Amino acid sequence: MDPLSPTALVVTGRVTRAGVPRLCAELEAILAASRAAVVDCDVGGIERSDLAAVEAIARLSLVARRADRRLRLRGVSPELQSLLDLLGLADVVGLAVGE
Repeated sequence: MDPLSPTALVVTGRVTRAGVPRLCAELEAILAASRAAVVDCDVGGIERSDLAAVEAIARLSLVARRADRRLRLRGVSPELQSLLDLLGLADVVGLAVGE
């Protein structure tokens, strides 16, 4: 795979704190299989924008950074955007421009 070409992780359904380690493991597998500098994380299918979803995004961002990669969020709902803004994480996690 081209190191400049992003890969993707899709997060759908209800995100729970118990499910965060599985999402992180899925991202780690994607990172291990790819040399892409950026991983697109499509969060448009998240059913409920709550603190569990924000925690998942923050932890996924950390996993990507530890691998010297960047997570770019796509499909961010207005509710999730508001939570990220409120918690001061909008500038920390990579929001795709115009999403």
